[in-house]
Amino acid sequence: MIGTWVSILPPLIAIVMVLVTKRVLLSLGSGILTAALLVASFGPVDTLKNIWSALTVSFWDGGALNTYNIFIMVFILFLGIITAFVSLSGGSRAFAEWAVRRIKTRRGAKLLTIILGILIFVDDYFNALAVGQIARPITDKHKISRAKLAYFIDSTSAPICVVSPISSWGAFLIGQLALILGTTAAVNYSPLSAFLMMAPMNFYVIATLAMVFFFAWTNIDFFEMKKHEDRAQKTGELFDPEKEIPGQLKEDFPEHGYGHVRDLIAPIVTLIVATLGMMVWTGYRASDSLSIWAIFENTDVPLSLVTGGTIGTILAAILYIAQMGRNETASYTLVGKAFTTGIKAMMPAILILVLAWGLTHLIGILETGPFLSSVVEQSNIPVNFLPVIMFVLAGLMAFSTGTSWGSFGILLPIAGTIMTNAAPELLLPALSAVLAGAVFGDHCSPISDTTILSSTGAGSNHIDHVATQLPYALMAATVATIGYLILGVTGSVWIGLVVVIILIIALFAFWTSRNKRVVEQPTVVE
Repeated sequence: MIGTWVSILPPLIAIVMVLVTKRVLLSLGSGILTAALLVASFGPVDTLKNIWSALTVSFWDGGALNTYNIFIMVFILFLGIITAFVSLSGGSRAFAEWAVRRIKTRRGAKLLTIILGILIFVDDYFNALAVGQIARPITDKHKISRAKLAYFIDSTSAPICVVSPISSWGAFLIGQLALILGTTAAVNYSPLSAFLMMAPMNFYVIATLAMVFFFAWTNIDFFEMKKHEDRAQKTGELFDPEKEIPGQLKEDFPEHGYGHVRDLIAPIVTLIVATLGMMVWTGYRASDSLSIWAIFENTDVPLSLVTGGTIGTILAAILYIAQMGRNETASYTLVGKAFTTGIKAMMPAILILVLAWGLTHLIGILETGPFLSSVVEQSNIPVNFLPVIMFVLAGLMAFSTGTSWGSFGILLPIAGTIMTNAAPELLLPALSAVLAGAVFGDHCSPISDTTILSSTGAGSNHIDHVATQLPYALMAATVATIGYLILGVTGSVWIGLVVVIILIIALFAFWTSRNKRVVEQPTVVE
């Protein structure tokens, strides 16, 4: 069953159940059970062992602590605690009031979120959680739904990281390109220059970022997103209170007016600076080089995150304790309550991540990704159609496995081998199509860790985020698919890019016209 069509059943079952039942933990658990049965060939004892392995792999893997996943989870808990202290100190309220006086429109609040998402580009995990902490008080005040905030966060984290050379993604991908380009004499550019040349070939990123700015500038929305936005503007409900919201504080703290903007800004800025500083330091120590590329290629992101989270949490606690001389509601009892409340708020996200990582572990054993890639290798597909095929396949793989990096690792070498032998002139477009497709699949997958963290950072229900973002991602993917098809047929990257730009402009014109007709329709009074 390993490496066969059966290997796609566990992720398929999990994804279908998520969309049907709206219960994430149950759906991920069903996927894990299915994968465990298949890996064990339905043997009961081995099945139980596989389930235990899936549930513990986030903490213990390969005979040692899984510090990568543990540090990510600890960082999430620290963010929950920082959020609690900022709320307890009145920092969220003060910052929201300060921001609303300066950012007076919903458009301004949405654009600020996007700009923050673009500026914090060093890592997608860091981006998703940090941007949410900063933007949420502002978008809440302007009645922007949490689902819309999650969409903005998710659509400016991975898409920016995948084209930015100074990021954890860029460093990883430049390293992958070095291995691919080092095996062929058909190309004469460096891995860094190849990475930079691939940016305008990433049609999905171009379409996604253009759409993000369009939906921020206008009040146009579709499908489930429109329902969330209409409810937020009409009733003030930013999310469904009956649904589980990771990161949502469920205990009220005493209301007071002693908070300052610094009570929110200082911990978050400290967290960002400390994390970036640790990324540079760990990268320098591992590479023993002052080259920015070498530093980011060797940086320890999880350790940097947990270090920044620790320092940010300590500062947030100190700022609250400093209020005790002037704030009669402040007490050491509430300090303990901030820790427990923050941890409780993040536990749903932690549980989802643990199960998602467990399912990804078993999917890796079943070799779901290699099976999907073998379908292309064994097919007699005309070489000009390979960029669009690679885009679609990478999307399916990332959607099924919940990991874009796993899709990179499997498909980039395959695309490189095929294209260097068959059509070297289409090597970079095919590699870029892999990157684009993997980000697309990651955006759509309910079992993706970046999707989970985006909903956590925004304080949105996870399924609401998946359901509202999916149509937008599919629109961008359709534009990208046509672009890669044109690129393959014409052999010109620029013609493909021009077609993508024309399609985006046509969509914007259509949506604007359609929205104008809807607004101008007269109301019938009976």
